[in-house]
This record gives sequence, structure tokens and C-alpha cells, in this order.
Amino acid sequence: MPRFHCPALLATGAELDLPPGAARHVQVLRLQPGDGITLFHGGQGAGDPGGEFDATVVKMGRSDVRVLVGAHHAIEREAPRAVHLLAGITANERMDWLVEKATELGVASITPLVAERSVLKLKGERADKKIAHWQAVAVAACEQCGRNRVPVVHPAIDLAGWLRSPGRGSSSPENQVRPQRLLLSLRPGTVPLREATGSEAGQRPVLFLSGPEGGLSPAEEDLAVQQGFAPVTLGPRVLRAETAPLAALAALTL
Repeated sequence: MPRFHCPALLATGAELDLPPGAARHVQVLRLQPGDGITLFHGGQGAGDPGGEFDATVVKMGRSDVRVLVGAHHAIEREAPRAVHLLAGITANERMDWLVEKATELGVASITPLVAERSVLKLKGERADKKIAHWQAVAVAACEQCGRNRVPVVHPAIDLAGWLRSPGRGSSSPENQVRPQRLLLSLRPGTVPLREATGSEAGQRPVLFLSGPEGGLSPAEEDLAVQQGFAPVTLGPRVLRAETAPLAALAALTL
């Protein structure tokens, strides 16, 4: 059954108009009144009951689609461990791919990092548009993969700025456990990722820091280590900037 993100407050028995993006998708699929769909709020606001709702199309307009919200299902498909990704911004469409696949793998949040070696430097209106675009990519990935919680894509920031904001990327309010901080690095003295997290029994959140093409600069890595990030490795092969954090996510969440 087609799934759609609907940021409106969902409740069984309510009738509502789908947001423009979802309405266009319903029309492209040529759904008709009486056809069923699945709606989820996404978990990004107060009053979200979580899970997902059955819904039935009741009206197809030229540009609007009205649905009747049906039964609620308390289904969550989140990873057992919350992993917050602080990822160096990659060039071209690679960041889109990273956001999409990280969402599928269960990332809890993504902070695009404006690193010293980032080819793409974002600020101002251009940055706002990119963040909105990446958030939309995360929404679409949730619709596809079955997640009912949309990971937040935070504003782009440099590492020093992020470190001055200790609450950014932290665990959720209901889980105040301090996240384990891990830094993907090629420097001597790194330990394998599984070894670094082996003693972290249970579901302690993780903050995972990785760089753009070319990696983080030595100064950025030194700063991260000074702030409690433990250098880890994924093995003997050097992975691309958009592949490495996904490999780490798979190891941490699957």
C-alpha cells in the first residue's frame, strides 16, 4: 500500500487534505476514491501518536486529494540504537545519496558538516534551500523504507561551531544518556568500530563523525579528539566519503 508523510495531526475518523507533494504522488499513481493508502506523521512535532494510519481516498480534485483517516497501528521500525551522523558535506549528488541511504539504515539525525576540505560550502539562502532539499530526501526515503520517524536534517555548520552547541545531535529528551562519540579516522592508533562499541552493551546513542572527500583535516581531527571523540576504523580499505558513514551505520544499527 502506498505510504505518505503527512505532517498534519492525524486521528482516526478525521478528514483532511493531503499536503501538495503527497497529493501529486497520489494523482501520479492514479488512485481513485475508495483506494487505500498509509499515512505517518514523522515524529517531528508535539502531539504525534507515532506509528502509522490506514487512510482512504474520498475525493480527487484537480490539485487536491482528500482522505479519511482510519485505524492507527502502533508500528515503529526504528533502529535499536540511535546514531546521530555528523557528516562532511560531499560534492554533487553524493550528499543526496548519503542522506537517502542513511535514512534507510535508520539514522536518528544528520548534521551536514562544512569541513575544511568540503568542496561545497554552504551559507545563507543557499544553505537553507539545501537543508530543505535534504530533509525532503529523508522524508521520501521514510515513505519508501517503512520508517514512521523522519530523521531531522540539522542546519549545516562547521565543527568548531557544532562543538560550541553541545545539545546539537544529542539523545532525545526522553533518553538523556550521553552519546558515545566516535570519529572515523585514518590516523595511527585507531581501533576497529566493533571493538570501540563492544563494551557499550545496551542501546547507548552514538554520535558518529566523518569527513568529506579527503577526510577531515588534522586540525579538525585533533579538535574532535580533544572533545571526546574516539578515533575508529572500518578496516584496511579506504572507503569513499559517502560510503564510509553508511558502512558504520549498518554496523551500528542492523
